Amino acid sequence: MNAGLDIGLNLNTAKCEQSVTQVVISPTPFFWVYVKSETELLGAPLFPGTALDSAWSKRCDELARAVDKLALINAQDALILLRASFSAPRVQHLLRCSPSVNNSSLQIFDNLLTSDY
Repeated sequence: MNAGLDIGLNLNTAKCEQSVTQVVISPTPFFWVYVKSETELLGAPLFPGTALDSAWSKRCDELARAVDKLALINAQDALILLRASFSAPRVQHLLRCSPSVNNSSLQIFDNLLTSDY
């Protein structure tokens, strides 16, 4: 970290974020070793494991709350709201960036989308 100071670079740690719960100390001072199942980049888990399961669980919970409320309004309005908000952009980000194939929460999410409310 101090090597950058020689050429005018500095790291503003107040603007940095780590989204891992456990860091293993590396034998070299310049590298951190992260727990693979907990590693995220820009809010998307990089590997299958507890972080991915937790992310899908959150998306399912958000959709379950939205489905109950969307049943109270017109179907066209509900579709527009579902596409524009209510976790749809987050789900697209998760599907594009994370290895979600064969995740058990995908079936739960699909069942929520196709449920008759």
